[in-house]
Amino acid sequence: MRVSRKSVRRSPLLVAGLVIVSLLVTVAVFAPWIAPYDPQAITGDAFETPSSAHLLGTNDAGADIFSRLVWGSRTTVVVMVSATALVLGIGVALGLTAGLRGGFVDTAVMRLVDVFLALPVLPLLIFIAALASPSLTLSVLMIGLFSWPQTARLVRSQTLSLRSRGFVDSARGFGAGPVHVMRHHLVPALGPVIAANMVFVAGLAIAIEAGLSFLGLGDPSAVSWGAEINRAVASPQIYLGSLWIWWLLPAGLALTVALVGFTIIGVALEPRFNPRWSRAARA
Repeated sequence: MRVSRKSVRRSPLLVAGLVIVSLLVTVAVFAPWIAPYDPQAITGDAFETPSSAHLLGTNDAGADIFSRLVWGSRTTVVVMVSATALVLGIGVALGLTAGLRGGFVDTAVMRLVDVFLALPVLPLLIFIAALASPSLTLSVLMIGLFSWPQTARLVRSQTLSLRSRGFVDSARGFGAGPVHVMRHHLVPALGPVIAANMVFVAGLAIAIEAGLSFLGLGDPSAVSWGAEINRAVASPQIYLGSLWIWWLLPAGLALTVALVGFTIIGVALEPRFNPRWSRAARA
């Protein structure tokens, strides 16, 4: 995705979103150096209040909440990157193939897309996660395998408008095969659309992973924001005093800020990649 410096300077929303997402990735990458303790280690008494030793206190097991919050960002980024790559890989490949080949291939792919779009995705994810052994890999696979139809549909519609363009006809005239046309002509032309969709998919992956973890269907050995919220809500002491402020609230805020970051990037990029905005501005 090519976003010029001039475009960034003109869009405070884009700057804010990029700062939030960059901060999330930075914290995830440098989690071992930022977190003062091992997130799984018992480093104090249960329910210690915030102090210089424990910036956000400790949870019911005596683990440092700040360290778990920092390491939770790594789980979020791993799921975000893995699931987004899987969704884009499946969606872009099927969308390009359907749009470029047309005919029976297009019909078959779009009927498959319709089937997946008709499925009740969230209940199905919960059902599969409840039956299978919860793990981070399973969460990524479920998000990827059930979230690609929207991407395929978008890419296919854009490919239909591009395949009749002169540069595609010229490439075919010189003997280029479908794979060559996709890799060297269609994918670069679809870059902005794919990039904008990637932002949406990344936010969706974060939300689904957090939701599954909150329901207790995520990897029980992984430290994540959704799992921390689940653990806090399940503790009877959370409803007494101010414990919720330094145990429940930070994980909820971290998750909210991450989702807001991707949302405002998508909002900021829409005028750049949506032709309707350009037409409205000229009118």
